[in-house]
Amino acid sequence: MDKTASGWLNGFVGVLIFAGSLPATRVAVMDFDPVFLTSARAAIAGLLGLAMLLLFRQKRPERGDLLSLVIVALGVVVGFPLLTALALKHVTSAHSIIFIGLLPLATAIFGVLRGGDRPRPAFWLFSSIGSGLVASFALTQGISASPVGDGLMLAAVIVCGLGYAEGAALSRRLGGWQVICWALVLSLPIMLVLTFATLPPSFAGIGPHAWIGLGYVSLFSMLIGFVFWYRGLAQGGIAAVGQLQLLQPFFGLALAATLLHEKVSPLMIVVTLGVVACVFGAKKFAR
Repeated sequence: MDKTASGWLNGFVGVLIFAGSLPATRVAVMDFDPVFLTSARAAIAGLLGLAMLLLFRQKRPERGDLLSLVIVALGVVVGFPLLTALALKHVTSAHSIIFIGLLPLATAIFGVLRGGDRPRPAFWLFSSIGSGLVASFALTQGISASPVGDGLMLAAVIVCGLGYAEGAALSRRLGGWQVICWALVLSLPIMLVLTFATLPPSFAGIGPHAWIGLGYVSLFSMLIGFVFWYRGLAQGGIAAVGQLQLLQPFFGLALAATLLHEKVSPLMIVVTLGVVACVFGAKKFAR
């Protein structure tokens, strides 16, 4: 398998894993405080990441890599998890998943600014069409649902796109799983303190589904998914493979409807199918 094909395969696996993140977060914030959920998932993943780095005897990053690791940590370890957890207090996971369709455009923009990608003009056309479909949906549905929730989701998309692009560029030197592990370890002291500071007064009222949600976002969303995702972005190109995120709403809506029994409107399906079609157009002109 050549490098580009391997990049798309790894990226696709990452998207499949990330598709469960928002439904799992939605379940978890029903019983957990959003700040506790954010810090706990990062602390759990950070301890696992530290164990992996020690087990495989990975050398420390160079001093020049520290700023990039801080950006990754602020984007995908703290920013996106916290902002989405807060947003899901106001909107359903099915509604929030549509905003993930904006991530490819955000990732591509930061890929140009931080990763040196240079997609062709037609790429931006397809990527903008997909993002425009998402924005149109937000305007017709979001304001009536929750302006606060939608604003938080938009902010989450921006910081996540930056974290994705920065981590992908860095993974070309450090390796995909090493980047997320070092970012988690860098955040670990603060996340541990926040976890204990925001502990629920009692765990008696925490249901099993909330624990499952916490487990999923800690192990899969925060660690395993990034192993595949950063490897895919580094191998296949940040802007190109990043377009696979347009598929994430499709999988996420299926999970929200199947597992959470949330209503998926016909408009949501139309928007999702539209952005999926844009994946194939953008892929053709990504390089």
